[in-house]
Amino acid sequence: MTGQIDRFMIQYDYLIVGSGLFGSVCARELTDAGFKCLVIEKRNHIGGNVYTESIEGINVHKYGAHIFHTDDKNIWNYVNKYAEFNRYTNSPLGLHKNKLYNLPFNMNTFYQLWGVSKPSEAREIIEKQIKEFGFKNPKNLEEQAISLVGKDIYEIFIKGYTEKQWGRSALDLPAFIIKRLPLRFTYDNNYFSDKYQGIPIGGYTPMIENMLKGIEVKTNVDFLSDKKQWIKQTKNIVYTGALDAFYNYQFGVLEYRSLDFNNESINIENYQGNAVVNYLDKNVPYTRIIEHKHFEFGNQKSTYITKEYPKEWQMGDERYYPINDDKNSVLSKLYKDLALKEKSVFFGGRLAEYRYYDMHQVIASALSLVKKLSNDD
Repeated sequence: MTGQIDRFMIQYDYLIVGSGLFGSVCARELTDAGFKCLVIEKRNHIGGNVYTESIEGINVHKYGAHIFHTDDKNIWNYVNKYAEFNRYTNSPLGLHKNKLYNLPFNMNTFYQLWGVSKPSEAREIIEKQIKEFGFKNPKNLEEQAISLVGKDIYEIFIKGYTEKQWGRSALDLPAFIIKRLPLRFTYDNNYFSDKYQGIPIGGYTPMIENMLKGIEVKTNVDFLSDKKQWIKQTKNIVYTGALDAFYNYQFGVLEYRSLDFNNESINIENYQGNAVVNYLDKNVPYTRIIEHKHFEFGNQKSTYITKEYPKEWQMGDERYYPINDDKNSVLSKLYKDLALKEKSVFFGGRLAEYRYYDMHQVIASALSLVKKLSNDD
């Protein structure tokens, strides 16, 4: 009798938990493949962390700046099916002791730093510092960074910002956090080297709405608070929430860094002249100020800024950056091993995989999962 009730209650082929990029791409592709999907979202809006909200005519990135970039033409073509992208190029500035520097590290930066104008001059300074201060076997982030870029670049651009971001001394952070630090010996302020880059005209929310068009979506629904009941109503689940939360933290809690946002509407046309300015000094409590109108070349009479304050994550906070140290790596593997044993629950996205993803990587991963699921069925 129980089996008959369960079969009667099954209403969907796939329940998609979370309406961020991963969940929305899966929902779209599975629906187009002929499966009946339901998307449920814990927040009161769709879009996950790429959600944008129109405030006084300005599309505000509510969970931090999101600039789409990729070298993959197929991924670029995919997102352009759901939104028209502008030509925004990410060229952040860094402020250190009241002096502005161009980022990423390029010839403009080196000229501002040392007054050199030729690539050979910059290379000579960096190589000399690496030789003088570098380490053959870096034991921590500080030693690793100096071994890659030298002492000046590390102390001005990396040390204070990184220690604020992670809430720890660079001496206590593992070396593998920084695998490479790109140095450009050209006058190029484009932060990303990818071929395709931009931001959806009108923000990310309309793009997600287009992805989910014709698909049933329920917001303000907490899957984990009624997990057993939801499982009864669907054949399969694509879960994009926190991995440890799915298993009721049975091995312990995976750690993250979180953010607080201080938002301000200002009655002037232009506050800082750039979408993103990083504050590199450790004594400044926020890591950057975002002026949202510049993402879409806005000409509004007022402006809207957000200051980002990094903080230790506590239960109830938004999860942003996984702490990929030895302790959390061991813990996440325990949960991932459990997830691999699931027959009808599929985990994907930054929270469910406990890893940092760029947006194009999220989409590629979602498309890969859908291809696997479609072939299996």
